[in-house]
Amino acid sequence: MHVDPDFRRLTTAALGDKTLGHALREVETVMPVIRNAALGQLDFAAARARAAEVRDEALNRLDHYLEEFEANVISMGGHVHWARDDVEACELVAEICMAADAKLVTKSKSMVTEEIELAAALEQHGLEVVETDLGEYIIQLRGEKPSHILAPALHVTLDQVIESFNEHHAIERDRPLEDADQLLAEARAVLRDKFLHADVGITGANFLVAETGGVVIVTNEGNADLTASLPDTHVVVTGIEKVVPTLDDASLMLRLLARSAIGQRLSNYTSFIHGPRRDADAAGPRNFHVVLVDNGRSDMLGTELQDMLRCIRCSACINHCPVYTAVGGHAYGSVYPGPMGAVLSPGLADLPSAKNLPNASTFCGRCEEVCPVAIPLPKLLRHWRKDEFARHLRAWPERVGLQGWAWLNSRPGLYRMVQRCMALVMNVLADRHGWIRRLPFMGGWTAHRDMPSPSKKSFQAQWRQRPRGNDA
Repeated sequence: MHVDPDFRRLTTAALGDKTLGHALREVETVMPVIRNAALGQLDFAAARARAAEVRDEALNRLDHYLEEFEANVISMGGHVHWARDDVEACELVAEICMAADAKLVTKSKSMVTEEIELAAALEQHGLEVVETDLGEYIIQLRGEKPSHILAPALHVTLDQVIESFNEHHAIERDRPLEDADQLLAEARAVLRDKFLHADVGITGANFLVAETGGVVIVTNEGNADLTASLPDTHVVVTGIEKVVPTLDDASLMLRLLARSAIGQRLSNYTSFIHGPRRDADAAGPRNFHVVLVDNGRSDMLGTELQDMLRCIRCSACINHCPVYTAVGGHAYGSVYPGPMGAVLSPGLADLPSAKNLPNASTFCGRCEEVCPVAIPLPKLLRHWRKDEFARHLRAWPERVGLQGWAWLNSRPGLYRMVQRCMALVMNVLADRHGWIRRLPFMGGWTAHRDMPSPSKKSFQAQWRQRPRGNDA
């Protein structure tokens, strides 16, 4: 998996993008509200505790449940393929497409296929690959990556979509495109033709059910159902961690996924797919393949990072993250943004290229608070920070600064004296309204935000001076 290491350049560009900033404010204000309203219908604490148990059971016995899933898929006439990395996964899918003599491939939204850059790999084999999720289709036309797990075209304006459609759609119109309804109708017409003529359909999977061999796919547009059912060959590409033991477990996960992701009791389309078309079936693919992708996941098993593999890609942590809602997804330089991406990307790629991502956190803890499978994201972010420091991956001024801080912090008296001096200096730097607009030698802190001046007395000093009668 590729990660752009130039985090500073990417975040600087994002912070200067006013259109992106407006879209991110919508995420920050709307998504938490609708999530909270949906969770009011559910005992969230109990459900997520049980969900964490389900995911841990699957991960602790991953080999067993994947083999059970494979046996059930084969018994229904399907095929299961195992891919060690992104290159092998793309080669397997390309071989399946070549065997089907495919020319046109439709593809529904899948983070794993984005991770392994499947579309680009198939295009190198001469295949036409069309994204069928509207957001993914828009960014495919623009040659961009998703900026959000659920809303990949979050960063794109209506005018930019119109521009892309005008450029790529060879359609004679009675009137120019002007509004979202027109855009939707035109995209539907273009994609309908692709659905009907596709040779292979590729989807991801939200869950794999070991006891039945079923593949669970969730969408709000229904595009995955058309992608899976209309072509003669259906290929599921998904990570090895997506398996759950039973149908009851899948039901629990679906209730949490929909509420955490989009604030609904259940997504508009939830499909359980079991193998290829049977003789008595009226429609469906005659060839059914599941490609199970490792790509670094097995290296996380049995380590502190195994908890990250519980993730069900709901994006709740992303929607509540003050860093993501300031800079957006492209700033992370990875297909996986936000807190979950800051933990997952170094595990699937490598820490040197993704070293800035674990540091893109305020450690406010909201990500762990809202996670439907109780992933301890701040703890895992600290894991990567420790690893980064131990491997000398930070620049020497930062290492010296951290070592100096550690030395000072181990001397309480000296620490308090320096703290008092710094508070006085920062109060001098503040304007008459009590805000610090610039800091000498620390311009990064105030380049895009103002800081309130600190209290002239530290909390400890105020605590020592409290009236003793207030103790309770």
